[in-house]
Amino acid sequence: MKTLRYSGIILLLTAASFTACNKSFLDRDPKGILTEEIVANRDGVNYLLLGAYAALDGQGNGAALGGGNPWEAAPTNWVYGSVCGGDAHKGSNAGDQEPINEIAKSIHTAANGFFNTKWKAVYEGVSRCNLTLTKMKQATDMTPDERKSVEAQARFLRGHYYFELRKMFGNIPYVSDSTTDVRVANDKEVWPFIEADFKFAVDNLPVNWSGGDIARANKSAAQAYLAKTYLYQGKNQEAYDLFTTVINTGQTSEGLKYDLPKRYEDNFDAARKRGNPESVFFIEMTANDGTNTIANANAGEMLNFPYDPSPFGCCGFFQPSQDLVNSYRVDDNGLPYLDDYNDHPIKSDKGISSDAPFTPDTDPIDPRLDWNVGRRGLPYHDWGNHPGAKWQRDQGYGGPYSPKKMVYWKKDQDKYHDAHSWAPGSAINVNLIRFADVLLMGAEAAAQTGHLDIATEWVNRVRRRMKNNPSEWLHKFNDATQTFSTTEFAANYKIGEYPVFSSKDYAMKAIQFERKIELATEGHRFFDLSRWGIADKVLNAYYDYERTITPDLIGAVFTKGKNEYFPIPQRQIDLTLQNGQRVLKQNKGY
Repeated sequence: MKTLRYSGIILLLTAASFTACNKSFLDRDPKGILTEEIVANRDGVNYLLLGAYAALDGQGNGAALGGGNPWEAAPTNWVYGSVCGGDAHKGSNAGDQEPINEIAKSIHTAANGFFNTKWKAVYEGVSRCNLTLTKMKQATDMTPDERKSVEAQARFLRGHYYFELRKMFGNIPYVSDSTTDVRVANDKEVWPFIEADFKFAVDNLPVNWSGGDIARANKSAAQAYLAKTYLYQGKNQEAYDLFTTVINTGQTSEGLKYDLPKRYEDNFDAARKRGNPESVFFIEMTANDGTNTIANANAGEMLNFPYDPSPFGCCGFFQPSQDLVNSYRVDDNGLPYLDDYNDHPIKSDKGISSDAPFTPDTDPIDPRLDWNVGRRGLPYHDWGNHPGAKWQRDQGYGGPYSPKKMVYWKKDQDKYHDAHSWAPGSAINVNLIRFADVLLMGAEAAAQTGHLDIATEWVNRVRRRMKNNPSEWLHKFNDATQTFSTTEFAANYKIGEYPVFSSKDYAMKAIQFERKIELATEGHRFFDLSRWGIADKVLNAYYDYERTITPDLIGAVFTKGKNEYFPIPQRQIDLTLQNGQRVLKQNKGY
């Protein structure tokens, strides 16, 4: 998909010329050297479609789409899904990127600019989809099959963008390709529209793509997204039936049957972009692609590397929480402590300088921990053993851990690291949905519909990847020789399988925990907690525990009935003034 991504960036100079706004993110006036008539043909429509794909990462040229910092619109949702969900601290120091502090503590307001940036970037994606559909209808040189393909892709993407908005903001305005006045009220449920887009995509997308098109949406990805849409609405039987189809017959755009590769880390390794059977729908990133920017190189993650004097130089954000780390402690059977994991803490080097001796924890832990979190004394990919506090900007504030999943390897830095900015870029793909996520959502739907044996099997299938492949557990690293051991593990790893779940309640508890540790720092946690209706209980307990370790969460409190959704940005409400009244209404409690 390198061609697709690169063309999308070129399109920012073309499609944007007639989608630029002078009122709000959706009120567009044509201007520039191109006109809408010029693109009302096959080639123009296909370029517009590429622009709709290019908006997936929320990035423009050096900023988020519509303005704002790249990380405010990151497609990983590391701020909104992971920091706000307890996976990680903001990191860095107290004064850097202060708006994240109030989001992390659930005390944010509608004036927080991060929400406006995210809103504009995602609605830019909606706008591009709608423009593609409008110009497709006007084009006279497209065959019926070409129209069907374009419409299916554009509606899939529009479904994705609206799903993103719905899960974040709840009450959102729905603007379609036939809307004439974008000052639309947010008083109608948008799930039916999202369902309709994904259903059309399921019926009309191809099973496979080839060549440079393999990162386009396919039929199985649309089925997975439709099933996820059902799950979020509590339509558990519909979700279970469709997840069963996806799990049993789904395949990637490359034609690989969905499966879990034995290497968990392949999902976050830029060198293993292709041929991954776990890829359901992803954003393909590129580094050093000729744009002289990191716009295509995970700009949304540019802050999330160990701090100077690490090899990355900047910026020390997104530090995993002790609560998350403790979640990987296992019992004698290799199973997690679902209720009292914080009573079995994993040893850290908090308060210990890098010059002082430190011995890492020696009790049993789930091997996925060290593919998710950088810990002192253990290999940080192939960069050497993590030195601890020296790589943190303020360990006393952000904690003793470093992010790891979206950090490139030393062996790949010449090809997959992009230095065209003041902070690093990388070519690591962003997985919007991967097969482990599908299995766990399917397990949830199975548990809710009484299929406890199937729910158990799908959870164990996720765990079995690590259990059956100890050769892929992290091994010790010799700093002197810069080599990994072939015989010694980096820690005392152990992982087991669950016996058949005995009840729906226990099954849900295990599934919820499995999503936490399998999908850690991938931006899912907050949205999971909110849709399960347990965010207040879980996050307030998290605040109580975590602020005994670091001070950044002092004053944090989650308010049930309010904080499950983020506020509608005040700027967007103000832009909808009509006849003295604002069309957009604020969410409850803000």
